[in-house]
Amino acid sequence: MFKPLIAYYRVSTREQGRSGLGLDAQRAAVARFAEAEGFEVVAEFTEIETGKGADALDRRPQLAAALAEARRNGRACPIAVAKLDRLSREVHFVSGLMVHRVPFLVAELGADVEPFLLHLFAAIAERERAVIWPSDREGVHFGQTEKPKIIQWRGNFVEDVLHATLHISPITMVTIPAAKI
Repeated sequence: MFKPLIAYYRVSTREQGRSGLGLDAQRAAVARFAEAEGFEVVAEFTEIETGKGADALDRRPQLAAALAEARRNGRACPIAVAKLDRLSREVHFVSGLMVHRVPFLVAELGADVEPFLLHLFAAIAERERAVIWPSDREGVHFGQTEKPKIIQWRGNFVEDVLHATLHISPITMVTIPAAKI
């Protein structure tokens, strides 16, 4: 028997929404996740809206509708997103959902991800946004069209997080004396 799941997809700009590529990739990721974890997507909500700002939930009616639908289906019906940053790039927003016991799952992280890791990934997403937005504005200002690559995930969680947030290489990690840890 399948467990119910609400899917939420979001892109930030109308151009991304028109191309459909980001939304199609999110749908595919959530569908793979649902099949692998024994869920059935019972409702889908799609939004073309930025996720930033303290009033993000007010400006995202589809997310509010997804949350309401999940509540109507009971605690056993979480909301799924392909990546955490599709829900939000703000630690406060993500932790607020967790505090209010709104069940949500992140397809790329799996069904059993620890709350600590969700906070960590939210912090990384927030940091990534802080680096991307100024770079985007500078690129537009100078007529550049290619965005800088912010984080390159290499597959090892600890290395990736340290490299992405602190720019510490794996070699640096190995040379830290145990007495100083």
